Amino acid sequence: MKILGISAYYHDSAAAIIGDGQVLAAAQEERFTRIKHDPGFPTNAIRFCLSETGFSLNNLDAVVFYDKPLLKFERLLDTYYGFAPKGVSSFVASMPVWVNEKLMLKRNIRRALSEIEVYDRKKWRLYFPEHHLSHAASSFYPSRFEEAAILTIDGVGEWATASIGHGKGSKIKVLREMHFPHSLGLLYSAFTYFLGFRVNSGEYKLMGLAPYGNPDGPGVQRFGKTIREKLVKLKPDGSLWLDQQFFRYATGLRMTKDQKWETLFGFPRRNPEDELEQHHCDLAWAIQNFTEEVVVAMAKEAKRLTGADHLCMAGGVALNCVANGKLELQNIFKEIYIQPAAGDAGGALGAALAVHHIVFDRPREIQLPDGMQGSFLGPEYSDLEIQRTARKYDAPCTHFSDFNQLTAKLAKLLNQGKILGWFQGRMEFGPRALGGRSILGDPRNSDMQKTLNLKIKYRESFRPFAPSVLEESASSFFDLPGKSPYMLLVHPVKQSQRKQVPENYLNLPLREKLYTLRSEIPAVTHIDFSARIQTVSKETNPRYHQLLSAFEQETGCGMLVNTSFNVRGEPIVCTPEDAYRCFMRTEMDYLVLGNFLFDKREQPKWDDTDHWQETFKLD
Repeated sequence: MKILGISAYYHDSAAAIIGDGQVLAAAQEERFTRIKHDPGFPTNAIRFCLSETGFSLNNLDAVVFYDKPLLKFERLLDTYYGFAPKGVSSFVASMPVWVNEKLMLKRNIRRALSEIEVYDRKKWRLYFPEHHLSHAASSFYPSRFEEAAILTIDGVGEWATASIGHGKGSKIKVLREMHFPHSLGLLYSAFTYFLGFRVNSGEYKLMGLAPYGNPDGPGVQRFGKTIREKLVKLKPDGSLWLDQQFFRYATGLRMTKDQKWETLFGFPRRNPEDELEQHHCDLAWAIQNFTEEVVVAMAKEAKRLTGADHLCMAGGVALNCVANGKLELQNIFKEIYIQPAAGDAGGALGAALAVHHIVFDRPREIQLPDGMQGSFLGPEYSDLEIQRTARKYDAPCTHFSDFNQLTAKLAKLLNQGKILGWFQGRMEFGPRALGGRSILGDPRNSDMQKTLNLKIKYRESFRPFAPSVLEESASSFFDLPGKSPYMLLVHPVKQSQRKQVPENYLNLPLREKLYTLRSEIPAVTHIDFSARIQTVSKETNPRYHQLLSAFEQETGCGMLVNTSFNVRGEPIVCTPEDAYRCFMRTEMDYLVLGNFLFDKREQPKWDDTDHWQETFKLD
């Protein structure tokens, strides 16, 4: 069975192809168009998937879209009717889009595919599984669990905003759903908006800002009480009721009723580039803490309903790695598996898997450690393609025939405080750079976090960086119960790695707190002594593992700072040319493309008329 899965028309469009239940290729459209969170039809991603697998459209047994547009349209109509006359202007503005794009989706998909290649439309059928079933399938089927509870949480699909399911063998049964407008994902996005970040893009910034809040201070206590008493009611099973008098997402084009929120919290909505103040941090802490409480309550309900020993998670809220870490420490389940492309991009893969196992009733073959191949499912580029880029830009470089020699040299450079762009093998599927398209530095360097934010990524200084650590060395640095291959778990830095901080540490201003030396690995230690950990396995990423091993030989530290290979507002790089251009736009010291090493000092002067900061919108 050969099945193409598609997600599109909201955000993070993507395509994925499976063959006989095995994941063969997957990629987000943004990586090809260079438009972050590109919502358009994933033409380029589909072309890649077909090329990578050797399939043609006529070879396929099915094409699957990740949700049911007619159900979504029903929700839209019902919502506007229920809130009328509010939202009339929004309703009128949205109707042409729905009629032209969403209601004619079958026609539009077939037409878009015909622009990729000519095909016989009688060869296969189009399927439309429900949104949260696609999420559930994306996590359960690639997991190594024969049976598991499944928890999906996001903004909204058709009607569902969260679901609890039970996976067993090749079947998934949905047991409970929470429905729009009551949504943990939309609640979190409302706070993202109010604190000045972009919805569907800046939620991870809110998560990174939260630890700057003072949990013992009056602001956090007051904000937490306001959230629970005014905005939302939390039931014991994790379900929510949101008071819609404070929100506009159901009928308008914004998330909150700003004046009411200003009255509730005592300050106005923050503009995107305004200075962050302590009350912003305290509010971020309060909603993050509430989110963690809800996720744990939902997981307990999933355990109660299924009795399963394992849990699979997907949906945008499953990318909240702080909540995931707190959930893991509850020991409700023996093991938790989170789809690395947990958001809408992963829905393309889940939709294809759902049709394979549920519609076509095909048995499931469990793979170890899972079916995602380390999430390295995107394009890979040859030495010839790297050389073409070097020739195009007249870029001097050195080729290493011996990869051991290259990694030994890189380890020395990293030990000297140099910053590397690292481009190897297949591109990652999902939002995390996992050692295929990464920017790397020394975690022991006390200036590294500041340098990476201000001179490489050109982003807010408060944002933390993640460590990539050898799987076999992780327990030396972190209180990590198991493995974390997809950088989806936050856990504490070990006490033995920490440094003494001032007694008034929690009350320090944001910037003073940020630049207080907290541990032996300061570049990856967040201000609450936590880290978003990636454990690197020799089996799933041998070249990255070798570099970490070389750095360990050089320094005794089997860990590097790992951040995605891009600048603020830009998608992660896809091609060697994307990587070279990003390298030259920033203050990176070296670029590694496969076995080729580029030294910034040797490169020709970069064209200053390259207006990339205007091209990539702030996220």
